[in-house]
Amino acid sequence: MVPNKGRATPRVVCCAIPIARAAGKVLVVTSRKRPNNWVLPKGGWEPSDVQLEAAASREALEEAGVRGTITRYVITIPTPSATYHFYELDVVGLDQDWLERNERRREWVDYAEAVRRLEWKAELAQGLRSSSLAH
Repeated sequence: MVPNKGRATPRVVCCAIPIARAAGKVLVVTSRKRPNNWVLPKGGWEPSDVQLEAAASREALEEAGVRGTITRYVITIPTPSATYHFYELDVVGLDQDWLERNERRREWVDYAEAVRRLEWKAELAQGLRSSSLAH
């Protein structure tokens, strides 16, 4: 197994941490590859995104139907196969009809539950633990 899936350099992955500030909740979605596992909306940066934040925002919309504003850069976590960039996204609304609605479930959970659900993927749990919700 080649860690970079044939790439010379690790993939650039942008992750959104969708937050409902007033409720103190995080939106998590199910993984397409592992439907029983939960993840944060994330995906590869594309040149058309220009900025890393734009990729995080786009992935949140595609994967979770989330509309909102990126409010904070959180952390960058390098792994052998990918470099993860995390951003907090303050949610203003959820679309009922979104691109991956038939492929994923989404759920609002509190911070502790979100960390628990992301534990299976260390970099996601670490990214969330580095967010302002942890304090």
